[in-house]
Amino acid sequence: MDIQAEKLELMKLLLNTNNPSILQSMKNILKKDKTSDFWDELTAEQQQEINNADSEINRGETVDYTTFMASHR
Repeated sequence: MDIQAEKLELMKLLLNTNNPSILQSMKNILKKDKTSDFWDELTAEQQQEINNADSEINRGETVDYTTFMASHR
């Protein structure tokens, strides 16, 4: 079934329900889908590590892959 057919099927199911909890659940799912950002799911420590790495890259504190691998073998 293609995506448009799936959407139509969902719309039919939603239109035919009178259960407020189902409607609220669907609303919550769709809102979360639009606002979900992986950054918000990271811990503060993970976010800080990424920010630190970004700062190092901006300062030019990087090495190429071959050099990195050679130093870890």
